Amino acid sequence: MDQELAEKTERVVRMLAAEGLGGVIIGSQANFSWLSCGGTSGIDQSREPGVGYILVRRDGRRFLLANRIEMPRLLAEEVNERDFEPVEFGWEEDRASSAFIAHCAQRILGNGTALGSDLPVDSAARFIDGALARLRYRLTDGEIERYRALGRDIGEALGRMARAIEPGLTEQEIARRAGDAVAACGARAVVNLVAADERLARFRHPVPTGKRWKKTVLIVICARRYGLTVSLSRIVCAGAIPDDLTYRTRATAAVNAQLFAATRPGATGRELYETAARAYAGQGFPGEERLHHQGGAIGYRTRDWVAHPASAEMVQARQAFAWNPSITGTKTEETCIAFDDAIEVVTPSPGWPQIRIEISGREYALPDVLSL
Repeated sequence: MDQELAEKTERVVRMLAAEGLGGVIIGSQANFSWLSCGGTSGIDQSREPGVGYILVRRDGRRFLLANRIEMPRLLAEEVNERDFEPVEFGWEEDRASSAFIAHCAQRILGNGTALGSDLPVDSAARFIDGALARLRYRLTDGEIERYRALGRDIGEALGRMARAIEPGLTEQEIARRAGDAVAACGARAVVNLVAADERLARFRHPVPTGKRWKKTVLIVICARRYGLTVSLSRIVCAGAIPDDLTYRTRATAAVNAQLFAATRPGATGRELYETAARAYAGQGFPGEERLHHQGGAIGYRTRDWVAHPASAEMVQARQAFAWNPSITGTKTEETCIAFDDAIEVVTPSPGWPQIRIEISGREYALPDVLSL
């Protein structure tokens, strides 16, 4: 972790120099996990700020700012006191003023020093969440190792869970089983969607209801561990798979394969969106790209950016992506890492039926519908 922390700190220091800042407050849960190499500051998941803030000074010194309720656990379980200098204060001070953290940081940096923040903590601190987010995109060796382990664990767990469900379960019961499977891996389901039967065709984001599954069910999971997130979808059919579902799923997989093939360093979000649009038209489903986003970069958030017609975001080597093309009534989704010459899918479910598609001599495997 020492090398990873040093590399990330150096990225922040270079960004501070480029932005003309003397320091930056890192308070979002995503950025805290990134810079702490897998720690978490989250207690109340309904709020974006965590319970601890990291201050990085332009000379590379790192400070952990937290109240006396949170500091002991953060130092014992989330960060190393050797790596972050603790700055503790009373919880009353924290609650008394929304600008308290910025004022605390200014006391460390020196009054008048230009300060940035990834959260709108104070009007005097420049909001630079975008600049910080871009520092996260290129995964370190340690992050790639953690990503592969997370993807393997969640892919296996969701596959086992999906094989064990039976018709008659409600969407909410299936979601609970999916969440339990994720939790058993030491992860948390930050997105947990289920669509049974006609709801699969009606809604792209199906929040689970009390509807009972009869024939076809879609399960969508975004799972987080050590800050990193993977995203995947699986469809299960009770009995024979309808021909139309087979046809549409294979067409969707073809769109996904085209997106995989186009996910190369230097490709822009706009170009990737256009790739999806052409692929839908080529499969006989023009316009489906306008009914739901196609996915995009993933990492410490479920999507760091989404491909769209005006996107100038650019694929980087060693960046994670989750594409989720959908044709009304079906969907495919896996998480992958883009390298210089190929992508690597990290979320396969062993033994799950696959659709294999070859593009320019390279084969891509996408999840098919599982028949129980």
